[in-house]
Amino acid sequence: MRARRHEEEHENHERWLISYADFITLLFAFFVVMYSVSSVNDGKFRVLSASMEDAFNEEPLKGLEPIQVGDLLKTIDPEKKIRSGEGILPDYKPQTGYDAPTQGESEIPEGYKEGKEIVDELRQAAESLKEAGFDVELNEKWVEIKLSSQVLFGSGHARLSNKAGPVLDQLVEVISKFKNPLRVEGFTDDRPIKTAAFPSNWELSAARAASVVSHFTTRKIDPQRMAAVGYGEYRPIADNSTAVGRNKNRRILIMISTDASQLQADAQRSEARDSEKKNISSGILHTIRQPSLEGFEE
Repeated sequence: MRARRHEEEHENHERWLISYADFITLLFAFFVVMYSVSSVNDGKFRVLSASMEDAFNEEPLKGLEPIQVGDLLKTIDPEKKIRSGEGILPDYKPQTGYDAPTQGESEIPEGYKEGKEIVDELRQAAESLKEAGFDVELNEKWVEIKLSSQVLFGSGHARLSNKAGPVLDQLVEVISKFKNPLRVEGFTDDRPIKTAAFPSNWELSAARAASVVSHFTTRKIDPQRMAAVGYGEYRPIADNSTAVGRNKNRRILIMISTDASQLQADAQRSEARDSEKKNISSGILHTIRQPSLEGFEE
């Protein structure tokens, strides 16, 4: 047999390009990683710098003062030697939102009244308010005035009736004599209601309380001292299975705050608001300048 001639294979002289491309790719990746590592986050650097500066500062950090209960209050600063009888700083003030009254100073701020005084004035008007289911009670923090919703509102409505105006106006005569904060609360019975205006008793009770607050506002009672709250059917004082019980549950309560701490806090908030108004008004006056007469000839 004649031997088959094998054709010589063609030699590829460009195989080095594959290795070269792999090397270039790895080299590129290497420089990308090196660049990302070498870039500095300015924000983190500033935080680190500030932390190092505080750490080596001679003055101790304010947040590192230890809490000590006892006669001797310890502190990082050895020069500070604070003592008090009960382990509390001498200038400590209770965190109630107001400065505690000093000895000999009245706890009730000027313009506010104690609960007993308010009750006495309200009971003087009780004779003419009996038809409205008027009742007044006093506890440690509130004077509670109760009015029947049957006199103030129609069934299923939150608009004040014709009889409601004179009744509330008699209360305004007493309420306007002092600055105590007050909260109007609305309550209903458990009979369901579902109308376009009031999908449930929540909306009805809140709307009735808001109507009373709105009436007080029209009689020049400061709206910043009032609040309206609706409790719906969920705080009954009588059995809803009877008509008499349902009538008792449909009521309006006017809660007048008499707590000394609350009155002090309210007085300070009122002073802050008045001061802010003065600053705003004075700033407006300073911006109004007298027009210049330059360039005008007679």
